[in-house]
Amino acid sequence: MKSSKVARSIAAVAAAVTATVGLAFASGAVSGITADQALQKLVDGNSRYVESKMSATALCDATARGKLAKSQHPYAIILSCSDSRVPPEIIFDQALGEVFVVRVAGNVADPLVLGSVEYAAEHLGSPLIMVLGHERCGAVTATVAGGKPEGNIGAIVKEIAPAAKKAKATCKGKAKEEIVECAVELNAKAVAAELPKRSKMLAKEVKEGKIKIVAAKYDLDDGKVTLLK
Repeated sequence: MKSSKVARSIAAVAAAVTATVGLAFASGAVSGITADQALQKLVDGNSRYVESKMSATALCDATARGKLAKSQHPYAIILSCSDSRVPPEIIFDQALGEVFVVRVAGNVADPLVLGSVEYAAEHLGSPLIMVLGHERCGAVTATVAGGKPEGNIGAIVKEIAPAAKKAKATCKGKAKEEIVECAVELNAKAVAAELPKRSKMLAKEVKEGKIKIVAAKYDLDDGKVTLLK
């Protein structure tokens, strides 16, 4: 009888611990970092990358893999373009497990992308979401150029089209290259602004101050990431 009571007590404690851990994941407490601190870590990492003083690769060894094998606590979510020249982990000099990256051409947010972002925000507790566009984006360039896209590329073009249209009106009379860059920035900012509008969960997290959403642009030439206002 006594051993039975002890077993029930242990089970109750285990359940309470599990519930507490679950709450921590949902609230972002697990990451132990604020959105502003997370953003600063990305800014600092990008500075190291620009200055060719990267250090994160030293933290990607077997020991690091072992520690991350059963859990992850990324402090930032980065929605970026699939362009091979813009790998977030490298341009922000981040090690394994530090950033949760979602990549898609044109850094657009369809339901599948939104689901991935929601997962990291709610279940992994990441307090920062960055939508990262980049200089001379092929998807944006194609959208600005117009024409009928082939296959499923049309779905991407459709998402970028509003930013391309606005860029053409805002930068009317300017060179095509300038219009493209204008569209890149407008698209990144639009996607960032639309995330909480398209997701009730993200809207709630933003309202409660649990997550922060920012837009940024990567320069292919100098490697610098600039925050977009």
